[in-house]
Amino acid sequence: MTQPPADLERERQRLVAEITQLGFVLPGTLTARRTRCSSPGCRCHAQPPTLHGPYLTWTRKIAGKTITRQLTTEQAERYTPWFQDARKLRTLINQLEALSLQAADQTDGWGPK
Repeated sequence: MTQPPADLERERQRLVAEITQLGFVLPGTLTARRTRCSSPGCRCHAQPPTLHGPYLTWTRKIAGKTITRQLTTEQAERYTPWFQDARKLRTLINQLEALSLQAADQTDGWGPK
């Protein structure tokens, strides 16, 4: 059985080591929204406008359904690293998959025909 090249194995080990350094990962998106209200005399309709908010929301999919939850400022600060680690995990997994395809191609010639 032929092994993948040593440089690809080193890169795989580096990616796995990065993955093990991640903390909690939360799927979805954290968004800060500012809005206008329906009161015509409100400051949000002035020139320049002073919009209401920010309203912090966490949006994600559960069983194909979009779920949105309002967060406090403290919750948003606490969970921001978790959202960042989730993005980093997706990036690292994509890199690991691409590396694995490259290793399979170099080892057994499984590249695109």
